[in-house]
Amino acid sequence: MQQPLASRFKKDYYGGALLVVIGLAAVYAGVGYRVGELAHMGPGFFPVALGGLLALTGLLIAISARGDKPSGGEEAASHGHPGGMPDLRGCICIILGILAFLLFGEYGGLLPATFAIVFISALGDRDNTLTEAVLLSLAMSFIAVVVFWWALKLQLPLFQWGG
Repeated sequence: MQQPLASRFKKDYYGGALLVVIGLAAVYAGVGYRVGELAHMGPGFFPVALGGLLALTGLLIAISARGDKPSGGEEAASHGHPGGMPDLRGCICIILGILAFLLFGEYGGLLPATFAIVFISALGDRDNTLTEAVLLSLAMSFIAVVVFWWALKLQLPLFQWGG
C-alpha cells in the first residue's frame, strides 16, 4: 500500500531536517576536540566528518521532499492514525532503542547493545514481524562484531557483566 503524497512529503522533509540538526550537533561537538587533517586525524575528525555527511544527506533529503510538495487539498491528508494523530510508535521505539543501547553498552557489552538497539528500533515499523526484527538484529550484531570489534578493535567488550 503506497503512502499518500502529503504523508511522504512530511516524513521526508522532517526526517531530513532532523538529520541536519543531528549532523550539525555532531560537528559542533567534534570541533571541541583536535580535528587534525586527513593524513594525521585527530579525535574530532571522525565525528566532524560523519556529522557533516549526515547534515549534507539530511539537506538533500529535505530538498528532494520539497520537490514532491503536494498541491491543493492533498496537503491536508492525514497520516498515522485514522483520527489524524501522528503515529508515534516509530519515534518511541527509536528513542527506547537508543536508551537500551546506552544501558546495554555500559553494562552488557557491544553484542547485547547492538542487538537491543536494532531489535527495538525495528519494532517501530509496523510492517516488521518479530521474526524479521530478530533476524535483522542478529545480522547487524554480526556486522558490528566484524566491523567494530574485530576490524577496528573498538575498546568495548563483546560481553561484560556490570559496569
